[in-house]
Amino acid sequence: MTDSASPTSLLGRPCRRQALRTLPAQEAHVSAARHFAADLLETWSVPASERDSAVLIVDELAANAAQYGRERMTLLLVLDHGTSHIVVSDSGMAVEHLRPDIAPDEHGRGTAIVQYLAQSTEVHQTAAAAKSAPA
Repeated sequence: MTDSASPTSLLGRPCRRQALRTLPAQEAHVSAARHFAADLLETWSVPASERDSAVLIVDELAANAAQYGRERMTLLLVLDHGTSHIVVSDSGMAVEHLRPDIAPDEHGRGTAIVQYLAQSTEVHQTAAAAKSAPA
């Protein structure tokens, strides 16, 4: 984990803080990503309602990375002048890890939840991942 902060601005407002955490892209590590985000955002004094939404976003994105990613997932949290930025990335080609214990109607809602809670969302796929993804 890294945590860096810029000096406070001349007006006394907090500036940019960021933290990075890399975990195996496995369902067992989704809760670690969620707890990391919750603890860090609390330390950064993010208000509880905003923190709860951010933690839910991290949970959904990390679960997605664990389900479709390979080797590892990386969580980047940035607090920049009161605006939170959340980036979750995974490595390797996209492969769905089958979960027979999940009912079909309980699957596929994560992206909608993230889009509802976030001010904006972006999805990027690298050329290497696109080449290795099944057609």
